[in-house]
Amino acid sequence: MSQDKWLEWAVRLQALAQTGLAYGKDVYDMERFEEIRQIAAEMLVEPSGQPLEVVKDLFCNETGYQTPKLDTRAAIFQEDKILLVQENDGLWSLPGGWCDVDQSVKDNVVKEVKEEAGLDVEAQRVVAILDKHKNNPAKSAHRVTKVFILCRLLGGEFQPNSETVASGFFSLDDLPPLYHGKNTAEQLALCLEASRSEHWETRFD
Repeated sequence: MSQDKWLEWAVRLQALAQTGLAYGKDVYDMERFEEIRQIAAEMLVEPSGQPLEVVKDLFCNETGYQTPKLDTRAAIFQEDKILLVQENDGLWSLPGGWCDVDQSVKDNVVKEVKEEAGLDVEAQRVVAILDKHKNNPAKSAHRVTKVFILCRLLGGEFQPNSETVASGFFSLDDLPPLYHGKNTAEQLALCLEASRSEHWETRFD
């Protein structure tokens, strides 16, 4: 049995248990839902490589109906070269991250670019809304919806910060090692295509 299948089952069990905890009324049912969520967390320990307590902290603290997490990514170009930021592990990605609960998609992507790249941008166009599970090889314990947004550079410069160690503009023919869980070369190419198009239609899963 592949680890991907175990991960898929664990995520589904977690979603069912969390929904049961959100809407259940019977105290005995609630105990069963909590136990199912515990089992789902234990199933994730081996495929994730993380200790049980870490998995439980990431996996079992949400309440309410289970929905995908929202990840925003900014595509910023200079003469067909795309801006990437380097993280502490040496891999490169589009600036971005989880959409904060008090931020719109537009506001969040602008904020993330400022934090990770030190740049001021204007969000202009939604390039794509993609399911991470379908498009990115790195698996996660949560279903993730990724929103790629074309942004116009206004100014600023890179500042050292806790999340990234460098930034730069790269040709798609000469990309550095990418963090494929956050973006693939195909997704960067899609962003370039959108930047060149006068009338772009948002791609979505």
